[in-house]
Amino acid sequence: MAGHGRWARVRAGAVAVAVAGTAALTGFTTAAAARAQQTPIQHIVVLYLENHSFDNLLGYWCRNHIGRCPDGGMPRLVRLSNGVVVTPGVTPERVPTMGHDVAAQKAAIDHGLMDGWENVPGCSAPLFACVSGYTPAQVPNLAALASKFAINDLTFSMADSPSWGGHLYAVMASLDGFRGDTPSPAHASHPGPGWGCNSDRVTPWHSAAGTKLVPSCIPDFSLKLHNGGAFRHTPVKHAPTILDRLTAAGLSWRIFGEPNPPSSGMKPTAGGYGWDICPSFADCLYTNQKANNVPSSSFVHVARTGHLPNFAIVTPGGLDARLSEHNGFSITAGDDWLGQVASAVMHGPQWRSTALFITWDDCGCFYDQVPPGFNPDGTAQGPRTPLVIVSPYAKPGFTDTRATTFAGILAYAERTFGLKPLGINDRRAYPFTNAFNYNQAPLQPARMVYRPWPRYAYHINMQAAMQGT
Repeated sequence: MAGHGRWARVRAGAVAVAVAGTAALTGFTTAAAARAQQTPIQHIVVLYLENHSFDNLLGYWCRNHIGRCPDGGMPRLVRLSNGVVVTPGVTPERVPTMGHDVAAQKAAIDHGLMDGWENVPGCSAPLFACVSGYTPAQVPNLAALASKFAINDLTFSMADSPSWGGHLYAVMASLDGFRGDTPSPAHASHPGPGWGCNSDRVTPWHSAAGTKLVPSCIPDFSLKLHNGGAFRHTPVKHAPTILDRLTAAGLSWRIFGEPNPPSSGMKPTAGGYGWDICPSFADCLYTNQKANNVPSSSFVHVARTGHLPNFAIVTPGGLDARLSEHNGFSITAGDDWLGQVASAVMHGPQWRSTALFITWDDCGCFYDQVPPGFNPDGTAQGPRTPLVIVSPYAKPGFTDTRATTFAGILAYAERTFGLKPLGINDRRAYPFTNAFNYNQAPLQPARMVYRPWPRYAYHINMQAAMQGT
């Protein structure tokens, strides 16, 4: 069964965080970074893929790498909350489709018992498709990078939210009061494109007065736009992003995604536009920051030719959306793309000054055994996700076992570049300090492979696939 001793240890850490902040869990104080660290790193790249838990992608890899996963690889048996005992299976090449909205993730977590997976829509008897994992042979590029470089086996999503919320905290280190659920049309008329400020969509938002539906937009009232850039009145406050901090510091950044709304007649989220980070922030969508939102298809050339910005987030957009590893998509095509992105970084002229973080935005919602804790702001974290650090200065074959979230990546960027933290979550996040050794002989690239895709992967119906998560 899933390890109860490990559950108790992580759960105790979560309680300590809720009571005393993450200093008890990470050892970091509340002091803001005052100056840049002296490291060779000048470029930070985040490859942000879709919808997998740690155990789903690395659980079976852990079985082959004894000692690399002290916080748990795929268990031999899993007992569900209804008493059924399941033997985890091998996930099919075509990623199974399951519900992973806030309600589904809460049900799976089951107050930290991690046994409610039978309540995830699409994960039921007799197959229990979500209680499964990929073998290293199914994800050879991910497995090779995890083996050669560093992983963190206690990285949790910052909320039990699907992709919209996951893409908010990727640059904001919080949800700014939003629950994170996929935005829905505000009225019977056709919605605008995507999920953000130009979408005419609403989503649940928390306040002292309770939860209500508000525009899915982080407004900026200083822009003097009507409603701060939202399509109607919003009580949501402006919140800074890592993009704002980088801009103020004169540092370069890019969001590699899908900057162009879908063509007329297509679903508003087709082509990965809903996953693109920029449209959810008024000060990105409606200012000159938007020029930094570029197609994900341009990333490989940028990396190969030595034109990486100081900070980049790569989300799958356009034709790359089918390579996202999203539910219903090909894991083979996704691992090929992961390898292509990593190879472009490793073989580019800026390899010696780059740190590449590879992670996933939510659980998908596949089984994971380790209970999430709490963020420093008191909000609950979501299920554990894979995190691989690819860099010449990543400790080779190393597992970082300090608990953290995506905010740890932002904290790493802030310390590397001497940026002011955005808030309490990134200020107190563990920034992967133990995973790097800047004095070691720089590591050489890992060998990536390409495998032919199954036929269906070339003909994925993106309009049908992009139904919200």
